[in-house]
Amino acid sequence: MNEKKFVTAINCIDGRVQIPIIEWLKHEYKADYVDMITEPGPNKILSEQRFGLDTPSIKKKVEISLKKHNSKIIAVVGHHDCAGNPADKQIQMRQIKDSIDTIKSWGFNVQIIGLWIDENWKVHKIV
Repeated sequence: MNEKKFVTAINCIDGRVQIPIIEWLKHEYKADYVDMITEPGPNKILSEQRFGLDTPSIKKKVEISLKKHNSKIIAVVGHHDCAGNPADKQIQMRQIKDSIDTIKSWGFNVQIIGLWIDENWKVHKIV
């Protein structure tokens, strides 16, 4: 049986960013499916490591995606005009990098990338 390839995105709830992220990840990583974990402004949540309800919930959902769907890539996303995280691009870029460090601390043996969606809804990989 041909096993389908999954990747994981920790993305904003904003409907404008769902399709661009799905299409970009499917194209760049030859994925069949994208497990979408959504929160308003997840890069802010993860960068601040708010251990209220949000961060453990995100971690548990990521764990399910990795274990049950064998995902080997986690993308953390920030975007222009975010209602959940109205910070400017430079702050959000730093938050994405800090979010990557937070996710690395969870100990999953997978690739973690940062993505930014600009005002034209174009996806950019953060190096």
